[in-house]
Amino acid sequence: MRILQIGPFPPPHGGIQTHIKAIHDALASGGDKGSVLAITRNSSAESKDVFKPGNAFLLGWYLISLKYDVVHLHLGGELTARLALLMLVCGLLPGKRSIVTFHSGGYASANRNNARPWSLRGIAFRSVDHAIAVNDQVVELLHRYGVKSERLSLIPPFVARRPPADVVLDRRLDEFFNGRNPRLLSVSLLEPEYALDVQVAALGSVLERFPNAGLLIAGGGSLLGQVKKLIDESPYRDHLFLAGDLDHDQTLRTIELADVLLRPTHYDGDALSIREALFLGTRVIATDNGMRPVGVALIPMPPDASHLARKIIETLEGGQNGTAPADSDGRENIEAVISLYKRLLNGKEDA
Repeated sequence: MRILQIGPFPPPHGGIQTHIKAIHDALASGGDKGSVLAITRNSSAESKDVFKPGNAFLLGWYLISLKYDVVHLHLGGELTARLALLMLVCGLLPGKRSIVTFHSGGYASANRNNARPWSLRGIAFRSVDHAIAVNDQVVELLHRYGVKSERLSLIPPFVARRPPADVVLDRRLDEFFNGRNPRLLSVSLLEPEYALDVQVAALGSVLERFPNAGLLIAGGGSLLGQVKKLIDESPYRDHLFLAGDLDHDQTLRTIELADVLLRPTHYDGDALSIREALFLGTRVIATDNGMRPVGVALIPMPPDASHLARKIIETLEGGQNGTAPADSDGRENIEAVISLYKRLLNGKEDA
């Protein structure tokens, strides 16, 4: 079978990007054909099967010219009218089966009362052959948009693994991490919703209790310059390290070595980095968005530096060794997506 995915593709290695690549790799290992249209500004092509259309015209040209049986659109964050129209186009492509995965639990929670079946978004969701929700909040939202249960699946976007044994940290990262105790880590896009200023401010209070603490910030995004300036102007800049975007193996190794992973956000869904940290046995502090997995230490949303600093100190002084590794690495979720492709192509799903 031939599958075309549309969405963000690494680097950077955010949750949706990693999920799309996991599906892409699973298709290749199974002898199937997978292609990707990377449609976000931070995506970059990594292979001959990954394309980055620079505008709507090129996106349309790829949709028409590429050979595929199923188009799988991945949406996260805000569901704008433009993205709803793209979903509608995918649903109406002649001779193709279509799937949409809606990853944004935060959008689902905020907009559940405004969802209407005959809105543009409701029509778009019902135009595709099948919809995938990543959590119960998204399931409820899609029902409110009029999506029938038989055309809706709940499949969490989670697959985790340990980094290969031979993966060592880049020298600069290794020097910073080895020189700091405790080691705090932030893994996210460098975007406004991830409260990077709050994390930097919280470190100041943490240093009063743990003078050798350090915060490593991994990720890329539109705020790269601002975050660099924020660190350069900080009185404790030697305790801060901006790593930029890391490949996935390096990211997993930093998570594994960290004492605490930080995820304070103004707006967030189900974060892959949190589930990876829990799988690797690393403690996590995150804002309470109503859908965090068991084992996460919560602070109120929106985050502020005082709440975050207190929770960091409380977590570190608790003396815990981290959460027990998860029983499952989540690969069954990728297998469920591949199985859905096959059912659609075999005519076992209502169109």
